[in-house]
Amino acid sequence: MRGRPLVRAIRLTGLNIGQLAAAVFFGALTQAASVALAGASAWLIVRASQMPPVLSLQVAVVGVRAFGITRGVSRYIERLTAHRVALSGMTNLRVQLYERMASGSGTGAATFKRGDVLARVGADIDDVGDLVVRGIIPALVAAVLMIGSSLAVAAFLPLAGLAVFVCLSVVAVGGPLATFRAARISELMASAARSEVSAASLGIIENASELRVSGQLGPAMEALKTHEEQLTKATDAVARPSAFANALTEAGVGLALISTLILSAMAWRAGALTAPEVAVIVLMPLAAFESVAGLSAAAAQVYKSRAAATRIVALADAGHSPAPVGAAPAPAIRQAPDGVLEAKNLSVGWQEDRPVVQGVALTLAPGQAIGLVGRSGAGKTTLLTALAGLIEPQAGSVTVGDTSLGNLTSEARAGTVAFIAEDAHIFATTVLENLRVANGSLSEDEAVAVLRQVGLDHWLEGLPDGIGTLLGSGADTISGGERRRLLLARALVSQARYILLDEPAEHLDPAAGKHLTAQLIAAARAAGRGLLVVSHQEDTLAGTDHVYRVDEATMTSTGRT
Repeated sequence: MRGRPLVRAIRLTGLNIGQLAAAVFFGALTQAASVALAGASAWLIVRASQMPPVLSLQVAVVGVRAFGITRGVSRYIERLTAHRVALSGMTNLRVQLYERMASGSGTGAATFKRGDVLARVGADIDDVGDLVVRGIIPALVAAVLMIGSSLAVAAFLPLAGLAVFVCLSVVAVGGPLATFRAARISELMASAARSEVSAASLGIIENASELRVSGQLGPAMEALKTHEEQLTKATDAVARPSAFANALTEAGVGLALISTLILSAMAWRAGALTAPEVAVIVLMPLAAFESVAGLSAAAAQVYKSRAAATRIVALADAGHSPAPVGAAPAPAIRQAPDGVLEAKNLSVGWQEDRPVVQGVALTLAPGQAIGLVGRSGAGKTTLLTALAGLIEPQAGSVTVGDTSLGNLTSEARAGTVAFIAEDAHIFATTVLENLRVANGSLSEDEAVAVLRQVGLDHWLEGLPDGIGTLLGSGADTISGGERRRLLLARALVSQARYILLDEPAEHLDPAAGKHLTAQLIAAARAAGRGLLVVSHQEDTLAGTDHVYRVDEATMTSTGRT
């Protein structure tokens, strides 16, 4: 499904047209009650000043009460209905986005920063949902009220009704145009700043202790402050055009008031109108401007939502390359295949025609352990990501037996290859549930056994509730070394036939790192699993069957077996 991002995003929300129409109806009823209340009150005040029989005022008195009650009740129902539409649409959009990200290859999604992804599935989806409450409904209600209030005034005096319609139209068009331009400028400046704020905030929250120890917390906070200042400047950029829009609204109100006053006074002198009717004509339009005054904010919301929808659609399309025209899509394989994991002439990277590693030839058999060594930034993690089937190769192939990883469903791929990244997430739940992420049927005894296997027995004994202890996602509740060991335990409990480990000895002293890596190799061999271990230090990989080195965008054998 291609097309305009905002239209596509709205379709993904599953927008309920019936509920939207109900919200517009009650919104229009609210504004109509306000206009009628103004007109009835004006008539009642002027007519009462003429001291007529009291019974002749009863209809107007009842009308004022009825319109006041109607305005409050319909406002409540409109808000309830509008927010139900928006919140259910935001929920649907998040579900659709998560499903697309999970079912895709991951190539596109992996190119985004984690904070950027968080902003897209968080604030950007909220912005699309706000389009209903702050954009679509106010615009439709304003359109209804412009026509309705103009016709109501025209029923008393046609020229006054035309004057009110012209003034309402100027405000309804001029204000949003000015605000829309300001919103475009602001959003262009704000989109990048918002993503940077999310990324910087997430990095500080997750790594506060490490940053404090390394002395980098201060610079990180300063960088966050800079991004926040940029975001504030982008927000302030909309102030001047917004002020112009507000001034235009007030000018429209004044012009409508003066024009209707002059026209109705002339008609009154000619005997065509009574004094109460003059009051109605002059004061009733003032309430009508309440609906069009919100169109400037609605225009800003439309642009903000459109920009957010563009980012959401880009994330939703990540890893979803359309099949060639006329070509039938390859059926997804749901069963984990047998055979060796093999890379043939593999080239991988994040940007087209710019491979990070190329010409990779590698075979990993069950029960075999292979090491991968190289400096930081050489492309080891990128290569592991491709071998796990999370990004599509730029050239070559990754297969298990005769089956390409790209043809497997996400469930079958997870049962074939488990990739534990260096920055894999620790969820804010219990120790047991953090392991069950990889194996939902894991028992408590099995969880305890694997934690002891990775050297977390003493840590486990010190937890207040054992494997039922709640963990946080940051380093304040678990150290870097404990976090790495817990992630390794997650890898061991998975059902995958091949395990890819990115820096398993990170945050451990050299002796402990060697010992832990040797234990992992022994456990994988005992279970008949293939193991690929990445490390900065070659001596950590002493127990592997073969070691490869990644450098200068190529992978070569170290000659050690």
